[in-house]
Amino acid sequence: MTTIQPTQNTVALTIKHLTAADYQTTHDAMLARTLARIAAKADGQPTPDELWIVEHNDVYTLGQGGKEEHILQHSDTPIIRTDRGGQVTWHGRGQLVGYFLFDLNRLGWKVRDLVDVAEQVLVDTVTPYLAPDYYAKPRADAPGVYVYHTDGHELGKIASLGFKIKHGFSYHGIGLNVSNDLTPFNLINPCGYAGMTMLRVVDFAPTNLEQVAQDFITQVQRRHICYQ
Repeated sequence: MTTIQPTQNTVALTIKHLTAADYQTTHDAMLARTLARIAAKADGQPTPDELWIVEHNDVYTLGQGGKEEHILQHSDTPIIRTDRGGQVTWHGRGQLVGYFLFDLNRLGWKVRDLVDVAEQVLVDTVTPYLAPDYYAKPRADAPGVYVYHTDGHELGKIASLGFKIKHGFSYHGIGLNVSNDLTPFNLINPCGYAGMTMLRVVDFAPTNLEQVAQDFITQVQRRHICYQ
């Protein structure tokens, strides 16, 4: 675990790495940590923000508004209903998951700021791996990050996001496809969108989860500091 120490007008950011992580166990730990931070702040004891870098074991998760109809076919992969926003998605080995345990009020962020920062971090993480004929950007009608050809054609979705806010503290976060198998997405309507094509970073350039995770951490650190 790495801690970025605060300087003037900045807030410490702790980086926590979890691999082969059980989803429910990780969720429960994330919620417990958020509740502890809320209590500590109420007692006048602020705590560092945290970025959790996670590689989950295979799992489907349904957000608060998730509809069972978006699960097209059941398999041996567990399905867990959770408290984040959004519909159904998949997490598993080779996918980078980043959980943003942030004190939004201390940062001066609204929920829209959090979403904008997360999407821009993803764009800045993915872009160096794309050839000049491609670019990444969010979609106004569907949260996440998508890859386009310069002729404007959308190739598909490379990253998803969903958050939960409790008393001004965020948790949950993003899922970026790096080197994972994409076939589990064929059994669902990803994020509630039928026929959504899913992409990976390795579809555009050779890399690995560790390298992309470090790039992602660097981008989060930059954005976390610049908003102070």
